[in-house]
Amino acid sequence: MLRALGIFQRATADQLWRMLRPTDRHDRITRDTLNALKETGLVRVETRLESGHQLWVLTEKGHKEAKLLLPKSVRISALRKLEYDDEGRPVEADGYDEHAAAVTSTAAVLTGAGYGTPLSWQTEIAHKLPYGYTQYADLTMRAPDAGVPAMLLEVDRVNEPVDDLTAKLRRYSDWFELLAPKADKDREKAARRQGAAVHDFRLWSRIYPATGREGYVPVAFVFTGKTQVQRESRMRRLEQAARRYFAGTPYPWAGFTAVDYHQAVPVVVTELERITADPAGAAGAVWRRLGRQEWQTLSEALDNPDGERLYRVQEEQNRRRQAERKAAEREAQRPVCARCGTKFTDERWQSVIQTSWRIDGDDLCGPCRKEDVDRAKAERVAQREAEEAERAAAEAEAKKGRGLFGRRR
Repeated sequence: MLRALGIFQRATADQLWRMLRPTDRHDRITRDTLNALKETGLVRVETRLESGHQLWVLTEKGHKEAKLLLPKSVRISALRKLEYDDEGRPVEADGYDEHAAAVTSTAAVLTGAGYGTPLSWQTEIAHKLPYGYTQYADLTMRAPDAGVPAMLLEVDRVNEPVDDLTAKLRRYSDWFELLAPKADKDREKAARRQGAAVHDFRLWSRIYPATGREGYVPVAFVFTGKTQVQRESRMRRLEQAARRYFAGTPYPWAGFTAVDYHQAVPVVVTELERITADPAGAAGAVWRRLGRQEWQTLSEALDNPDGERLYRVQEEQNRRRQAERKAAEREAQRPVCARCGTKFTDERWQSVIQTSWRIDGDDLCGPCRKEDVDRAKAERVAQREAEEAERAAAEAEAKKGRGLFGRRR
């Protein structure tokens, strides 16, 4: 309880219940705990909202206690000091608007749905840009166990111009593209062709964990207030205006429908009213990825089924098609035996190609060529045997003649 108030500064019992004890049927235990902490001087009621909910904050004692309980990596919010008027009476606090309430409620319903713990959240984290602007995120969430290592959230009560929301995405995109200190610019340019490898050179990868997906850290817009029609209109207008930041780039090769999301900002939208109305809360199909039409779970919305995974499949398909085409072209060029019409085997074809001169029989297949070679060999053997027989007969005749001449003498 103290740690949650240390992070979010102010919260109602309802918000703390949804955040810390979502399995309870109501917020009674949460209210009892707050009252017990109040008696020990750790928390106090700052004001009562128009909704009737009491707004709880830490006392100075509770602020010190919360600071000890929070990890050093988590920034504690500023202390809300109790102020008094000239007569020594407590002055009712102001400055807690509906936007601040919506930010805390967003964190509450997401935490209640299993996206991290109160320690997974930080508020108003600065992203400094080189042209003098600092983009603050309403919320940053780290919930690796839920498949979302990091996500930036912007809460909009349908009271900001769509151009302002688009400008936020532009500034986030600019910040994601900043190089880390001492990063090699030439190697960073070369890595752009290798997809995710480029992010190793970027500043954001030193601050946020790897997303486990293509692209930059996802950004979520949570809309609340006004009417459902107005909220839906706001989402469509944002989708049209900010497409260049989230749409990704089609791969340039023919036959590829996969999209390169490595230099894109994954943007999802939802409504606080939609989340609270869904039985599964933020864990349900209450998120829509800009560029898609269907409502999905957060994990499904952040996934890229048409991204690198599809690219690898299509790359393999393309490689197989090219191999099949080359094989077909080669098969069409395969020689046919001039005698029997049989296609040459690879071995026979290669033996013909390897020779730099042409001889009789190159147009014959292996068996026909062998038949010719065997016939020629047999003919040579028969001819040699006939010549040898003829020579032997001549020699015998000569010997016979010499014998008769010797006897006559």
